[in-house]
Amino acid sequence: MHGFLATAARHGRLVLVLGLAAGIALPGLALAMRPWIGEMVAGLLFLAALRVGPKQAVGALGDLGASVGLAMLFQVVLPLAAIALFAVTGMTGAAIATFFVLMLAAAPVTGSPNLTIMSGNDPAPALRQIVVGTALLPLTVVPVFWLTPSFGRAGDVLAAAGGLMALIALATGAAFLLRATVLKNPSERAVRSIDGVSAIAMAVVVIGLMSAVGPAMRETPLIFAGMLLLVCAVNFTIQIVVATLARRAGHDGRAAALGIVAGNRNVALFLTVLPAETVDPILLLIGCYQIPMYLTPAVLGRFYRR
Repeated sequence: MHGFLATAARHGRLVLVLGLAAGIALPGLALAMRPWIGEMVAGLLFLAALRVGPKQAVGALGDLGASVGLAMLFQVVLPLAAIALFAVTGMTGAAIATFFVLMLAAAPVTGSPNLTIMSGNDPAPALRQIVVGTALLPLTVVPVFWLTPSFGRAGDVLAAAGGLMALIALATGAAFLLRATVLKNPSERAVRSIDGVSAIAMAVVVIGLMSAVGPAMRETPLIFAGMLLLVCAVNFTIQIVVATLARRAGHDGRAAALGIVAGNRNVALFLTVLPAETVDPILLLIGCYQIPMYLTPAVLGRFYRR
């Protein structure tokens, strides 16, 4: 079993691509898996916390203060700037505008530590940003929803954010308890096994988010291609800009993690709390968004390992 998991860890980028391919090729399976996304995401977070451990995840108080500032920048300043831009260009209410505002308002995706590991960097800053960003989400989402009434009631999003925070607390708490008792000093063999399980789990999770992609590729290929190019350009640009700025500011050790959490957000959180007339037009964009997210280690791996 260890050999199989070690192979999955060593070829993690390929495993993610296979997950994307399965989600596109099997839309029926994707639809069947969508109701279980929350539980699968919790499992991903548990594995990430187990891999990192409590000491690295918490870090110094100064790091936590910086994480709060970054969460305000990523989840408040950027979406408000996007709202202003779309208002000036007359695109407010368009599906593309709705998606990008929601994406920027979301906390980092829970798979960010795993993406950081596959990119050859320390996952601890990414895990810390997930916890802080999600904890602050009930506050950061208020101005965004207040300025965009079509998103629905902010109270529903606050409730969803609270539920997600409870899920994060449970998953990370269980992982840290296990690290404090059974896996105090995990061997390299154990770490590789955890990385292998994480890669496989991420490949499984993405299948449930790709239900709209397969039909779009077959029925409206040009629209699909245009949306895919757009989300790839935005995602990778955000990652490169944030990581580059972090490096220039002297934060080489966490530049990769910051770039990854800035560009890859948990927009799926909003699927269960927004009205159907808001969600339905952006399902394809959400599916397309998983592609650059899961291709991050393959496309930007060399950039992040520099």
